[in-house]
Amino acid sequence: MKVVLDHSQAEADNIRTFFFKPEIPVQFTAGQYAEWSLPHPHADKRGAKRWFTISSSPNEPLLSITTKLDAEKGSSFKKRLFQLQPGYEATLNGPFGDFVLPKLIQTPLIFVAGGIGITPFHSMLQWLAETNETRPIKLLYAVRSEDEIIFIDTFEKSGISPTIIVSEPSPAWGGERGRLDAEKIAGLTQPTEDALVYISGPEGMVQQLAKDLVKTGLDKKQVVTDEFPNYPGI
Repeated sequence: MKVVLDHSQAEADNIRTFFFKPEIPVQFTAGQYAEWSLPHPHADKRGAKRWFTISSSPNEPLLSITTKLDAEKGSSFKKRLFQLQPGYEATLNGPFGDFVLPKLIQTPLIFVAGGIGITPFHSMLQWLAETNETRPIKLLYAVRSEDEIIFIDTFEKSGISPTIIVSEPSPAWGGERGRLDAEKIAGLTQPTEDALVYISGPEGMVQQLAKDLVKTGLDKKQVVTDEFPNYPGI
């Protein structure tokens, strides 16, 4: 499917959201992802296609993706993406994925986001706010620095007060500090036997947290993961 860039907006110095208009409406569930094709000259070995979570709500006419660019180590795809101007035509394949809200609205949910792994939760929380659906949700949001905290407006609209953990905080930071681990997750959220823990973020971080949470006593069925490859740990 063809999608045309409508506009983009900066979320932080190195994080940007891109809004695309699809040629026909796209039906998807909050939390799903799609494959984006962006042909460009001199593509590196990672190629011209990427998987991105759709960060917008299913209710919105435009599809958005939110991503981070490392100016020095970023791929040719990311560098090209950050140079795009409105009107550019890309190709979308999807959506895919089952990292979505459970059917039972009373299920206690613990959202654990590492860096740009906040994107599927943004889609979910925005959809919940738009539909006035209330669910029991606790959100832990880990970032490297305060400058990388995004989507605060959406948290407020959805009635969610995230616990933000900063691994490399400034002296002025008054919130949680340090690396996010299973012990901290358990201590901050106290998951019950009927809770589901959704973890989204860098691949290595997600895999380690999922493994360690099971060691704390959670059943494997309680842990739902969404891994973002090629991102450094938080």
